Amino acid sequence: MATPPTLIVYTDVKSPYAYLAKDLTHALEDELGITADWRHFTLDIPSYLGSAKVDDHGNVTEDTRTEHQWKRIKYAYMDARRRANLRGITLRGTQKIWDTSLVGTAFYRAKEAGPNVHRRFMQLVFEPFWKRELNVEDMAVVIAKLDEAGADNAGFADWAVGEGRTLHDRLRDEAWEAGVFGVPSFQIGEELFFGFEQLPMIRWRLTGRDEDKPDM
Repeated sequence: MATPPTLIVYTDVKSPYAYLAKDLTHALEDELGITADWRHFTLDIPSYLGSAKVDDHGNVTEDTRTEHQWKRIKYAYMDARRRANLRGITLRGTQKIWDTSLVGTAFYRAKEAGPNVHRRFMQLVFEPFWKRELNVEDMAVVIAKLDEAGADNAGFADWAVGEGRTLHDRLRDEAWEAGVFGVPSFQIGEELFFGFEQLPMIRWRLTGRDEDKPDM
């Protein structure tokens, strides 16, 4: 079979659906013997879903959302938990909208070390984040996770606010211009797919459509 086309995967640590897509996408990479081009598309959630904060008891302490936005958010978390429970994955709702640009920048430092390190880094940040055990806005915490994954963290603090942040922002802008609006998203050539329920279609595209049409 000819070499499959490049698969670009857009993710964000603070997306529950991106978390649920992560292992399924890695399994697809392993099955097809490919390495996807993973990119961190840091979401600007307040721009389209408003923002809110809750305390440890679930009480809302800050709120700029409309009733419609709250309905969408509540359904999304309910649905994500329903899917997570089927796979034995812990998924606790976040207490605020996190700025994941720092961990998104670290995403690219880990990627430089190769796919195995990058995959381990993703595991080390996604899982504890969704257990409310990881502060992804804390530089020291992010550096520690890079070190644990086996990535080079030398000079990361300066890189993260300079060259690394420039890379993060440029790739996000390029994704936006290509039509990406949320995560998880997937790109094969110029064709975009949104949502991990698209993975059967993506697999079919990557294998040259030689098999039966995917069951969607």
